[in-house]
Amino acid sequence: MSPRLPSVGTWREGSPLQRFSPEKWSRQQPTYRDADPGLIEATLRWSQQRPSGNWYAVAASTAIRRDRPFGARVGDREIVVWRDDARNLHAGPGACPHLGACLTTAQVDNNALICRWHGLRVSAGGNNPRWRPYPSFDDGVLAWVRLDSLGAETPTDAPIIGPRPADSTVHAVTRLVGVCEPRDIIANRLDPWHGSWFHPYSFARLDVVRTPPREGITEDNHSFLVDVTFRVTPRLGVPVRAEFSCPDPRTIMMRIVDGEGTGSVVETHATPIGVDSEGRAHTAVVEATIASSERPGFRHMHRLLPVVRPILDRAAIRLWRDDITYAERRYMLRTDRR
Repeated sequence: MSPRLPSVGTWREGSPLQRFSPEKWSRQQPTYRDADPGLIEATLRWSQQRPSGNWYAVAASTAIRRDRPFGARVGDREIVVWRDDARNLHAGPGACPHLGACLTTAQVDNNALICRWHGLRVSAGGNNPRWRPYPSFDDGVLAWVRLDSLGAETPTDAPIIGPRPADSTVHAVTRLVGVCEPRDIIANRLDPWHGSWFHPYSFARLDVVRTPPREGITEDNHSFLVDVTFRVTPRLGVPVRAEFSCPDPRTIMMRIVDGEGTGSVVETHATPIGVDSEGRAHTAVVEATIASSERPGFRHMHRLLPVVRPILDRAAIRLWRDDITYAERRYMLRTDRR
């Protein structure tokens, strides 16, 4: 049986919205004593030892279209991703093996790309010894590429993804870039105590009810459990209990385990991009919000996706504009860049 959430007052019978009395921001209970830097670092170290199978989240699945290639950088590697006539995903190096033209501008011809510079055809079948395709994976929400030379781990056939709702149709994907490393992104989310202080427009009444131990962290005890109210208006919110866990070293997952939307997840993937001319690391945050609900009316959300997705996207962008600042500050302090 799931634990009961603390009541914050019923708004209307059957409504997920609950009324609460908002505290003045400066009068909140301070959380700095609980936000133990040693615990955050210990959990981060444990997460960085998890296997990844050499998979990297590139973009939303819907961003990879049939009519043109999609270009990205992963770990200083230029890659190109596209779909064939059957909408299967393909990926490979982003430079033409002839004279280095950008294949993002190539013409898609089923499972091959035709370079616009001189018409060289490079195929996902790997028929050119100087251009070898990369393994790719489409999970219906995100597009992934496997780079074994970058990850240098034992490869897996598919990305290591945590549990998702059975129906992942209602989802939105946000992508932002920060001057930091992937572990700075993960460290941000391994500090749940900053939520109602740093994001008061989104979170209220946040209480961390379970943490990992500082020593002896394992698969069974590494997650955080948080009671929090998601603000909808200044006095109305949705109280939930959420679990934060790390399925791989570049991913942290928030999953609602009790309350409205139980089973819904927010997957935050940190994909290294490379370093700039000043030697500073850049990382892309690829965040997927996948919503679920047992309410009968939720089935109508599928028809409302064109409206719902921009709303979810705007909420995620607002949060990550703040959290990118957190991650960049952490990176600067760690690398002594001022």
